[in-house]
Amino acid sequence: MSSQPRGAAMPEDDLDRIMAVMTAAFDPQYGEAWTRRQVSDALVFGQCHYRLIGPEGTAPAEGERAAGFALLRTTLDEEELLLFAVLPAFRRRGLGARLLGAVIDAAGTQGIRRILLEMRDGNPAESLYRQFGFHDIGRRPQYYRRADGQRIDAVTFARQIG
Repeated sequence: MSSQPRGAAMPEDDLDRIMAVMTAAFDPQYGEAWTRRQVSDALVFGQCHYRLIGPEGTAPAEGERAAGFALLRTTLDEEELLLFAVLPAFRRRGLGARLLGAVIDAAGTQGIRRILLEMRDGNPAESLYRQFGFHDIGRRPQYYRRADGQRIDAVTFARQIG
């Protein structure tokens, strides 16, 4: 599994990998995917960083596509999981669990005390997050808007570290 040190420049091929996973993994009806510019801009600042996982559960080899990624923002002793995705073809193989476990382990070694995330109500990834000890701590009513105009609540989850 590869990760980007905080504040380090992002290789262009890593941005390509993240965008390829996001395009395939995020259902467009929910409008959750970020643009290339949004991801790139977030990573310019030292608080944001990412992790990639390849199809075999390790760092993707040079020229190999990523099977998943996590984009995170660190503020003091908290980390926010901004984006998390695994390609649909690689789901149900343990890659999401391996990636999330690596995120949690790295946070613990860096003095992070809590990880936060927010997702739309009904997101199937909720079971993975709960499996790793995340619990809901808040709700934003009708925060997300689907392409058809229907509104969906956002749910905030947290997990203590250590």
